[in-house]
Amino acid sequence: MKQLITAIILLVACTSFAQVRVEGVIKDSIGNPLELANVIAINQETKILDSYGITNGQGRYKLNLKEDSKYEIQVSYIGMKTTKDSLETKKEAIINKDFTLIADNSLDAIELTYEMPVSVRGDTLVYNADSFKTGTERKLEDVLENLPGVEINEDGQIEVEGKVVSKVMVEGKEFFDGDTKLATKNIPSNAVDKVQVLKNYADVGQLSGVTNNQDNVAINIKLKEGKTNFWFGNITAGGGDSPNGGLYMFQPKLFYYSPKYSINIIGDLNNLGEVAFTRRDYFNFSGGFRGPSRSSGTNINLGSNNLGFLSTQNNRAKDIETKFGAANFSWSPNKALDLSGFAIFSNNKTEIQENRDKRYTDPDLGIPDESTESNTIQNSDLAMLKLSAKYKPNANNQLDYDIFGKVSKERQDQGFFSSVIGDINQIESSSPYSINQNVNYYYTLNETNIFAFEAQHLLSDEDPFYNAILEDKSNYDGTANNLGLDGAQLDYNIGQDKRIKSNQLDAKLDYWNILNTKSDINFTLGTILSNQKFDSNIFQFLDDGSKYNPTPTINGGLDNNNIDYSFSDVYLGIHYRLKSGIFTFTPGVSAHAYSTKNDQFNTETTDNFFRVLPDFNMRMQLKKSEQLVLNYRMQTQFTDVSKFASGLVLNNYNSLFSGNPELESALSHNLSLFYNSFNMFNYTNVFANISYNKSIDNIRNRSNFEPGSVVNISSPFNSDFADESISASGRMQRTFNQVRGTLRANFNYSKFNQFIQNRVSQNESFSQTYVAQVRTNFRTAPNVEIGYSYRIQDNSLGQGGGSKFYTKSPSIEADALIFKAFTLRTDYTYNNFSDQDKTINTYEFWNASLAYRKDQDAKFEYEIKATNLLDTRAQNQSSTGAVSVSATEYFIQPRFVSFRLRYEL
Repeated sequence: MKQLITAIILLVACTSFAQVRVEGVIKDSIGNPLELANVIAINQETKILDSYGITNGQGRYKLNLKEDSKYEIQVSYIGMKTTKDSLETKKEAIINKDFTLIADNSLDAIELTYEMPVSVRGDTLVYNADSFKTGTERKLEDVLENLPGVEINEDGQIEVEGKVVSKVMVEGKEFFDGDTKLATKNIPSNAVDKVQVLKNYADVGQLSGVTNNQDNVAINIKLKEGKTNFWFGNITAGGGDSPNGGLYMFQPKLFYYSPKYSINIIGDLNNLGEVAFTRRDYFNFSGGFRGPSRSSGTNINLGSNNLGFLSTQNNRAKDIETKFGAANFSWSPNKALDLSGFAIFSNNKTEIQENRDKRYTDPDLGIPDESTESNTIQNSDLAMLKLSAKYKPNANNQLDYDIFGKVSKERQDQGFFSSVIGDINQIESSSPYSINQNVNYYYTLNETNIFAFEAQHLLSDEDPFYNAILEDKSNYDGTANNLGLDGAQLDYNIGQDKRIKSNQLDAKLDYWNILNTKSDINFTLGTILSNQKFDSNIFQFLDDGSKYNPTPTINGGLDNNNIDYSFSDVYLGIHYRLKSGIFTFTPGVSAHAYSTKNDQFNTETTDNFFRVLPDFNMRMQLKKSEQLVLNYRMQTQFTDVSKFASGLVLNNYNSLFSGNPELESALSHNLSLFYNSFNMFNYTNVFANISYNKSIDNIRNRSNFEPGSVVNISSPFNSDFADESISASGRMQRTFNQVRGTLRANFNYSKFNQFIQNRVSQNESFSQTYVAQVRTNFRTAPNVEIGYSYRIQDNSLGQGGGSKFYTKSPSIEADALIFKAFTLRTDYTYNNFSDQDKTINTYEFWNASLAYRKDQDAKFEYEIKATNLLDTRAQNQSSTGAVSVSATEYFIQPRFVSFRLRYEL
């Protein structure tokens, strides 16, 4: 690794050697500096653009040019005549050259010999993709990673100047609204002409002047000439061999765009572990919906009753088979109407094997530490469908309607061994669905009066089933007695049915009055109406196959639930926005009339109260691409129906739960400060964010463990102790000629209290992550990225002391275009996982691929790809729960080598 770092340093030095820096100031005819003017230098011998620059707020620019060369310098600015001048570089280290531009009253567009690699047009940042391509790119993600100011984060999301991109469009048409990964992983790089970053993006143009859109970022992909009105894309097929049997893959990716309609088709069939769409992607997929309640000051959590599925780590597992299909369309039958939609289906069969060491909070509580081994087979069928219509007959009226449905069928079979309980077989299954509808109408009465009505309706039905078969009865007798199980059986075979139906309506009416060019006032009248029904039942399968309904000896004998929970919020909000110089202030307040009611076991419990919630937003626009944002919001937090249900619920073999019908809401204070800056003059990208949350009367659990066992019975309560959390993150990125350096850090601290064995347990968790990277971006030379990641997980739970885990991960990636026909890619990561005393494990991953394509326009490409070349079989990680700390060994797929053939349409 030291040799690699030395090589990169030498590479950086070489790019700075034997260069001449040209710098100066660009002004208009009366001497005012011009910010964001474009400057390019074209080598007169090669006719190639050697360098480009964009002026800063003082009108300064700089170019790095070769010695003893002749250049034509072109300077352009919107509304000004383009200026050209000749320049010959000698041995001087620095050449000063100023330019003065004069106004251009003609309507002709600026004509340049070469397109600027980066240009700024108002709030739109435009990248010319070809200026950053090296020839090894295959998909949009590869192009975006080369662009200054753009990042692909660990979750696969696009970030621009620290802000997550909310939407990707192609030729102005939405591409699978609600997810950006499908775009980055599938749109072919050779189809991309321009990448337009749309800052301050507003979905509704009528509201762009009265809403704060500074945090909204979208990306629009402009296609190359010849890619419209024709099908384009590629089809990849391949196979291979492995210790587990034959390997296969088939991946069609087809696209069609025209001015009136577009069609996108994506497919993936493989057993190589290349997951196209994960369960996490499915449950995070929003469909582009924005809940009106998010801005009201009310946070109602309907809960998630998904199965306790184990999650794959970095999309790795012991075995993965994927079937995936997706289609997206848009159609504009006329100028006033736009129709669009998508359908997605995914089937994943996954095998996950884990070994885990779990340490509980306090030895004095008598809870034994536990070692577990598990082997799990998962089968997930996931589907979703969205249809959208936008009708805009004129600039003053817009009507939107969306319907978004999700359905899944999942099953998890797990063989489990606990050092405390013994052998356990667990089965979980579920077939939930949800339907989300959205109706929005926007009306502009005149220049000073704007109205907006937004309504969203959610209907969901969840039916998780859980079954545990405990073979070592003696280790579970105490819990069995509490549950009232029949002990005269060969084993304890416990089952539980649950059913949760949710029905929620969010609706609000907004009115904006624009007082003047500097201020406006907004009134909001809204409501949130929610109803949930919860049923659960614990039963036992007997040896003769019959079902037995036990009566618990605890919890008052309540072993089932039938509860109806209703919630309503009627609120009135007012916000005033004032612009003063570089500041924008938006103070606001909302008044809420809340009502909750839960009805169970012929007992009705109600809670009606009134609350006023303030919020505040301040934006400080230091420069066009530099701002500081301060946010404060007070929120009322409500929980879901499962926390109110009094009957006993079997969450897991070692976790019983009983709700509390007397629960009340919690109050939270949320404060955040965000800073970002993108300096186009020296391509320095900086962002930093810090946020603080304090929750009062938050809902926490009382947990009581059976003596000498890991089985606990818990119930929720409103804690008298405040919960606090603080998180901070930052990144600094700087480009030096063809080399980009990145420093990134993340900090997360949380403190909360729980009662364990009737004792207060204060839990603290502090995690730190530091990342350093250096990446090259040469047009003709091999490119390398080296990085180093250092993570610390520090936990202090109760009175049982603490634990500290460290993960150190140096890495290197390289890609090269060889003889203009071969593309070589390789990446290597070394991981050292340790605690305070010793190294627990080391593991490493090495992947490589070599592809041959006769030239950039060739239809066929042949590739050999190897994953996990070192045949690493396991990796490690640490995690923190409410009452324990765990270190996990996680098993992954062996070495795979596959051969692939890709055909370009």
